[in-house]
Amino acid sequence: MRVSILVSLLLGTALGLPTALLAQDLRQPVESYADATQKEILSNLMAALQFPAVAADEVNIRRKASYLRGELAKRRFLSEILETDGNPLVYGTLLVPEASRTLLLYCHYDGQPVDPAKWQQADPFQPVMMDGKLSHDSQVIDFESAESFDDDWRIYARSASDDTAPIIGLLVALDALKDAAIPLTSNIKVILDGEEEDGSPSLVSAIERYRDRLAADLLLIFDGPLHQSDRPTVVFGARGIMTLDLTVFGPRAPLHSGHYGNWAPNPAMQLAQLLASMKDAEGRVLLEGFYDGIDFTPGDQRVLDAVPDNLEELKTALGFSQPDKVGNSLQEAIQYPSLNVRGLESGWVGAEARTIVPDSAVAAIDIRLVQETKPDDIYAKLTTHIESQDFHIVTEDPDDATRAEYGRIVKVIRRGSTNAYRTALSNPMAQQVVAAINGVWDGPIVQKRTSGGTVPIAPFIEALDIPALGIPTVNFDNNQHSPDENVRLGHFFDSIVTFAAIFTM
Repeated sequence: MRVSILVSLLLGTALGLPTALLAQDLRQPVESYADATQKEILSNLMAALQFPAVAADEVNIRRKASYLRGELAKRRFLSEILETDGNPLVYGTLLVPEASRTLLLYCHYDGQPVDPAKWQQADPFQPVMMDGKLSHDSQVIDFESAESFDDDWRIYARSASDDTAPIIGLLVALDALKDAAIPLTSNIKVILDGEEEDGSPSLVSAIERYRDRLAADLLLIFDGPLHQSDRPTVVFGARGIMTLDLTVFGPRAPLHSGHYGNWAPNPAMQLAQLLASMKDAEGRVLLEGFYDGIDFTPGDQRVLDAVPDNLEELKTALGFSQPDKVGNSLQEAIQYPSLNVRGLESGWVGAEARTIVPDSAVAAIDIRLVQETKPDDIYAKLTTHIESQDFHIVTEDPDDATRAEYGRIVKVIRRGSTNAYRTALSNPMAQQVVAAINGVWDGPIVQKRTSGGTVPIAPFIEALDIPALGIPTVNFDNNQHSPDENVRLGHFFDSIVTFAAIFTM
């Protein structure tokens, strides 16, 4: 195989063609390497999972950071621990002679906190291999005695898919390419974040300290799951978010509903009326100008239409029949900003219910933002709408004078916000990535113009001012952020091929 690789490279040079490998000359040696070293690869993955590395645990965060720096050094990276105002970053750079570009690879090495009582295994940081998804008949695999590993087997542990598997996968891809004597075509820089699950509060402030190390032509974010179709996926952006709390006030204390109902204003009803005024019956937001500036080019529309969402099956699986009518599909819907009531609280319910007029009612709101919408502008549109519904806005609990003057009072607390980001579908380097991944897998890949969720590193992308792509690789049913987080072995080994294709594009 190495002879055929050399012949392909020489022919490409002689004919004036790009020297990037043909897909068939790349996939086979990478898969052969992974097949031959399966147990060693999985042993390394399981070793990397044995650190209780949540953002608040400074000791174990540093232990894992040191371990990963060592793994980079084994691949001849110039590796460092970069100190920040919080948890350290792990950094490595691998320079390639005559490279045409520099890729900056982002992953995070921290995981979500755990509630061990809700996991099927005793210790979520001690990986367990199972012969499939957890069910009444699934079995634990004795890793030490296993000689081969089925694609449908899974490793269960916190951070298994989010993001330890991608970190190990990209390192294995480099090992496989070295073993096959396949040259890289890009300089590779790696930045591993130890606070992503806590919102990456120290990441942007670290840029000024380390800007020279982070200079690159393209940022690749190896995080998140594949599209539900399991087809290779490239994500060109992510929505931002703004969170708020709305509290409507009624009487100073709860009142007997028999004595005061029909006379004392009910804040739960007022809040319900206010929220109902924000959306129509089909789910479209009614704040004036909420959707301003959003349009799709024909190319955008082709990409949106090509995503295989299988919406009828998805509705059945999720348990509803009538979706909101924002956009003509799920993919179109997430190209628009959204206004979501994420929680409500007023009085008591169930066995604790009592016959009172509540004293207050609270709604927790999240507003997902897109590139065309900015937090300050949307916040202004929201408060303008609230005032149009005859509510007086306060930022603290109302005093007696305020209660005496205004009939409808709402406290609006803006919790925080993150901008959206989006790289143009036509970006040349982005299309090189798409072509590279497309080349090693059968059938067209899924291109998502934006993802529905928010990534806390969007300010990092803005500060670097370079194009960014999400390259998710793990199984979509990985229980990310939940108990029993897992990674399917077939997806993990496929990711190695995907990473190798990017590194040699």
